[in-house]
Amino acid sequence: MKLDIHNFDAEAAGSAELPDEIFGIAPRKDIMARVVHWQLSKRRSGNHKTKGMGEVSGTTRKPFKQKGTGNARQGSLRAPQFRTGGVVHGPVVRDHGYSLNKKVRRLGLLSALSQKAADGKLVILDAVGAVDKTKDVAAKVKKFGWASALIVDATVNENFLRASRNVHGLDILPVIGANVYDILQHDFLVITQAGIDGLKERLA
Repeated sequence: MKLDIHNFDAEAAGSAELPDEIFGIAPRKDIMARVVHWQLSKRRSGNHKTKGMGEVSGTTRKPFKQKGTGNARQGSLRAPQFRTGGVVHGPVVRDHGYSLNKKVRRLGLLSALSQKAADGKLVILDAVGAVDKTKDVAAKVKKFGWASALIVDATVNENFLRASRNVHGLDILPVIGANVYDILQHDFLVITQAGIDGLKERLA
């Protein structure tokens, strides 16, 4: 697969041959959905909690005697049927994450990369350059016409990262952090030449 290379001023800067085994496979939407679900499950904090019968405050004494009152028998005012009682089967603090095979995660990433290439939403940059002002980054993004873009580079320059934080719809990730959810969440996927080399090494 051959794609044009642009510099950060939206000018042509040659062309690059991209490996079909990374950017040219048939995208598997079912695999991408599985990987996205796995990612979002891992991100959940899982700190939701309700108090059960043994955790709410209150007396442990039997409310009234078992027989002779005409009322239904009760053993505790902390039971769930009372207003101040505990919650039955409420959520508890837990980890929502689960394991997913490396081969499935790899196929999901390959599918996401190939999907962007197939949709014509893949852009190759020679490099992001030494841009350290937000207004400069915003002006360059406007030249490309990106409303939503993810830039993947071999390493993230701290000055460029700070300059791009306030640019709406623009996110930066290193190659090691490239993932299915973020790629699919953005309209355009922008990869530098160094990023291409990093992806080749990561997905080899």
